[in-house]
Amino acid sequence: MAYETLLYDVTGGLARITINRPDKLNALNGTVISELGSAAEAVASDPAVHAVILTGAGPKAFVAGADISELTSQGPMDGKARARAGQMVFRSFERLNKPVIAAINGFALGGGCELAMACHVRIASDTAKFGQPEVKLGLLPGYGGTVRLPRIVGKGRALELLLTGAIIDAAEALRIGLVSRVVPADALLPEAESLARSIMEQGPLAVRSVLEAVDAGYEMGQEDALLLEANLFGLLSSTDDMREGTRAFLEKRKPAFEGH
Repeated sequence: MAYETLLYDVTGGLARITINRPDKLNALNGTVISELGSAAEAVASDPAVHAVILTGAGPKAFVAGADISELTSQGPMDGKARARAGQMVFRSFERLNKPVIAAINGFALGGGCELAMACHVRIASDTAKFGQPEVKLGLLPGYGGTVRLPRIVGKGRALELLLTGAIIDAAEALRIGLVSRVVPADALLPEAESLARSIMEQGPLAVRSVLEAVDAGYEMGQEDALLLEANLFGLLSSTDDMREGTRAFLEKRKPAFEGH
């Protein structure tokens, strides 16, 4: 599929989605949101894709935020519809049963920070900047920032960022747990690919089940989440991959998983 605002490539089972508006610092407009939704559907429906790297074009920005020119004339119903559309697209990445790694190569502000938070793992270059500056526009985040940021960094830290609109650097993002790794800018994509391929070496059914257990279980009470985990553990115990993995461990060799 041809995209106007994205680059989409699949190599060796790894999809790379690049938001490609470097002249606009990869700002999210309606077209980008729509095409991100299409890309998520493409990943979900393609059995040849086993992991995803999401990044931004150019050296300055992952996504610098929403395209403000689209917001100035919106009314209450337009605003709600815009927020819900973005939320649904970001949730589609979060709910993918294939790992999505955000390679954050610069500014991740507003909707860009929200998009990164919807990915399963976040790696940042040492030049990256993060923030939810919507209060400076008289708004609040609309693509999940008030929901995901407290869950990732804790309520107190999240509220400080959300209420002040402050922008933090990559080192601070690592310190508070917003990202899991910070690497030099020229090592960002190789590091993201190395991580993706290390995940791809694991049992694919197990990876899928981990993503399901964490996503669904996070919103459950502890007893229900434990039951979900036990059910998935039981289901995996019926698979050829589990038998291959345990046999390979005992035989001190690398497993050959086949996804069934």
